[in-house]
Amino acid sequence: MDLLLTHGYFLYDDPKELQVMKPYAPLGILYLASHLRARNFDIEIFDTTFSSWPELQRCLWSTRPAVLGVYANLMTRSNVVRTLRAAKEAGWKTMVGGPEPGAYVEEYLAAGADAVVIGEGEITLEELLPILNGGSLEDLHRVHGIAFRGEDGCTQRTPPRALIPEIDGQPWPNRESIAIERYLEVWRQHHGRGSVSLITARGCPYECRWCSHAVYGQTHRRRKPASVVDEVEWILERYSPEMLWFADDVFTIHHGWLAQFAVEMKRRNLHIPFECISRADRLNPQAVDLLAQLDCFRIWIGSESGSQRVLDAMGRGVTVEQVQTAVELCKSRGIQTGMFLMWGYEGEELDDIEATIQHVKRSGPDVFLTTVAYPIRGTPYFDEVGERVVGTKKWAEGSDRDFQIRGRHSRQFYQNADRLLRAEVELQHLLSLEMPGGDGTIVELRQRIDQAREGIKATFSEVEA
Repeated sequence: MDLLLTHGYFLYDDPKELQVMKPYAPLGILYLASHLRARNFDIEIFDTTFSSWPELQRCLWSTRPAVLGVYANLMTRSNVVRTLRAAKEAGWKTMVGGPEPGAYVEEYLAAGADAVVIGEGEITLEELLPILNGGSLEDLHRVHGIAFRGEDGCTQRTPPRALIPEIDGQPWPNRESIAIERYLEVWRQHHGRGSVSLITARGCPYECRWCSHAVYGQTHRRRKPASVVDEVEWILERYSPEMLWFADDVFTIHHGWLAQFAVEMKRRNLHIPFECISRADRLNPQAVDLLAQLDCFRIWIGSESGSQRVLDAMGRGVTVEQVQTAVELCKSRGIQTGMFLMWGYEGEELDDIEATIQHVKRSGPDVFLTTVAYPIRGTPYFDEVGERVVGTKKWAEGSDRDFQIRGRHSRQFYQNADRLLRAEVELQHLLSLEMPGGDGTIVELRQRIDQAREGIKATFSEVEA
């Protein structure tokens, strides 16, 4: 074996995901595996999703050491760090990549990584593997897109790796390396239908200030429609899922591409419900008609705020009115909408929170998800607030989600704002139904609204220290 790939996400250790139970395969390392196998490397995958730390640890100690590659993001940092440390103790060469390590090169090298892969990994690993598997470490300087420690112990960074210009030349992710059937089983058990994910493009060209472009860059490299339909057809024949998840950052960027994709799906008589993510400014009547024709049942829209002032500060490049129009369009075509919202972005005040509440009530999405803004290292947002960022945990035990920003409202304040939003939306929905016998619930909701508003007033002066 030349390389063992893993990712450090353990589903059964994640309390929030245990409530949701919508796991998807780790496409990133599956793409790496298919690329390297096509070049005659011997690649194995240890998929941690349904496994456990003791099982991964046993694998590291019972397998003849080679090179271990670990995918890391901010959710999995602590597991990745202990995996790297355990692997070094067991005699493995180690490397780490993914969206986070490039912003924490020194930390990951100190945690046990022999090399940090920065950016897109396929070509980098193709060059790096022979060196880690017995080549001269001096040759590391010739591999673009990595960081490592030289003989003097100092960190060395090579020039950035150029992105793959033509991603249609890349093989599909090697799903056969892992138990996709297990993912489908969990989906069907909890939701009545199984789902498989795929991507049609890499990168996002937009400039949201809180968003990281660490792996695929601020680009948009789209696969040809026929290539994507080939993969869809294979997935349907091989796994028979009841739905798909198009995991692109923005599925509807190119309307011409979407039209060609729809034509090809129709030509092959392929029909499969799916959900995807879009931006409000990339949804117009023609695009939404195509999505409905394609059996899209839900579109997730990054709304983030109902305050135009906050949206402009985020660099979102959309208006509140565009979001509301996009939701209305989707509803008119029978497509559900999901909305992402973010509390606590720099400069947000009470008026902005009220605007967000009114915006959600006006839009009426089928579902909305909220988070409190956190600055990801390496983003413009982090640069903006970095001098006030305070870590609340040791680096190896936490993540960027744990950052506090001195002077910002407290977490309790935003919890009250969230309670207010949810109670207001629930009350509006109940009143719109005009259901008899709902007076008791209405009274209860109004009490919750009053309590949330009192909570906001009580915690308004509380700030993160």
